[in-house]
Amino acid sequence: MPVNKNRHPLHKVIGDMIRESEFPDCTIIKDPACGGNQNIPLFCSSVKSSQTEYCNVDLLILKDNRIRVIVEIEEADITPTKIFGKFLTSALSSCYIHRTQNDVPIGMGDWVSFIQVLDMSRLEVDKTAKFNQWEYIENSIRSIVPIKNSKIGDYKIFFGDISSFREEDKRQEVIQYIREVSK
Repeated sequence: MPVNKNRHPLHKVIGDMIRESEFPDCTIIKDPACGGNQNIPLFCSSVKSSQTEYCNVDLLILKDNRIRVIVEIEEADITPTKIFGKFLTSALSSCYIHRTQNDVPIGMGDWVSFIQVLDMSRLEVDKTAKFNQWEYIENSIRSIVPIKNSKIGDYKIFFGDISSFREEDKRQEVIQYIREVSK
């Protein structure tokens, strides 16, 4: 069943921003909401099964056939539980397996960056504590990575709304960060 891209407008903006022309030595895999054509399942083992699938992410960046960057975009549920949960399920995963890759497991690189993009469009900017909360969450996660048996060694939160991610400064901030962590 096709994803209604109008239901995930920030996913589409981020998907359009992160494209292979910006990262010519990388492979970019996007879920349908980001403009791709497949789900992106991560597994806790090299055995593909319902029992070993931990999560589906929004976007993967591969380099040298290894996962280098994981991107998760949160448009609706921007609570700490959701933010921490998305990070932890990815951190405890070990590989990506999909039929488009002949079901051959693609493992994590030696150092993986996890990026979360949080939508602030529903917030009352002058009344919310979310921005400070997200800073605490980012600092908390950065203080524990890499966690035992995980290849995720870097964590970053970007936040904004659709219009801010269309602005050149914000776009370049995200692109430059990904270039740095995917070297």
